[in-house]
Amino acid sequence: MSDKIYLPQNKNAQQCVKNVMKYLSDITYEKIVTGQHTQSMDQEELYHIKAITGKQPALLGFELLSYSPNINYFETDKACMDEVAKNYGTLKKAWEWAGQKGLITFTWHWFSPLYGHAKSFYADYTDFDADKAVIDGTPENIALISDMDVMAGLLRPFCEKQIPILWRPFHEGDGDWFWWGSKGPDALKKLWRIMYERYTNVHKLNNLIWVWNSPVAECYPGDDVTDIISMDIYSPAHEHTSQGDNYQNLIQITSQPKITLIGETGTLPSPAALIKEKTGWASYMTWSHEFCTSENYNTYEILKEMYNSPYAITLDQLPELY
Repeated sequence: MSDKIYLPQNKNAQQCVKNVMKYLSDITYEKIVTGQHTQSMDQEELYHIKAITGKQPALLGFELLSYSPNINYFETDKACMDEVAKNYGTLKKAWEWAGQKGLITFTWHWFSPLYGHAKSFYADYTDFDADKAVIDGTPENIALISDMDVMAGLLRPFCEKQIPILWRPFHEGDGDWFWWGSKGPDALKKLWRIMYERYTNVHKLNNLIWVWNSPVAECYPGDDVTDIISMDIYSPAHEHTSQGDNYQNLIQITSQPKITLIGETGTLPSPAALIKEKTGWASYMTWSHEFCTSENYNTYEILKEMYNSPYAITLDQLPELY
């Protein structure tokens, strides 16, 4: 791929960011980085993969939902509190993974900064208005910036230690199920730019690799604030393909080439199809719990096939990038 594809948009990006982006650019069309999401302290997915395949993913995803500042502990339900409780402390696991020099990506199911109850990252559980949140000085905007600053404080130690983070905020923003996507493309793009400007220019989180997560062109915030593009793909169970059509659709949203990832998936891609069709996914990340640990979506044989494929990069094959 072009040498320019791995250059981050942040001119002050740390060398670790450049290392990761160059690596992902270099392997595109030749290899794929294996990835797995975890959202609890138990990390049962990681142990399951090791037991079945003898390998570990090179990329591990972590969930930040319990670090949201505005969780409503008084008006909630058991499902919400169970998810929050199981997620408590997961940044400790991210630090442990960094000790193994694995790649890290963060997902944030962001409880709404105001007005929410229960799982208020869902639009149905909050009156928080993203249109108002992007207007300076509104109560929604003040709450938005406050939450961003809290999260910036949690990300800062990773920056200080020069640990690169594939940062994927506002995921699936083209849909209306999360509050950040419920007001449409204009609000979503403004939210992204507010966060990018604040984290890059105010908090100087120069270890972040900015991963956009939508295949919808109208939602795309721009090449100047995006390092990597991705989309979430939940294909029918046991249908293992290259996802070539999705790849072709996704790369149309940018005006310049970008590293391209499968942000989330339930069903693993096919290594053989990826090789044969030369589809340019640099990595994938299987979602958590039953998407990984049961055979409802991927048989154990398919899991072994992926992790032992010469096309797949596992933790033991990852070069030291930071």
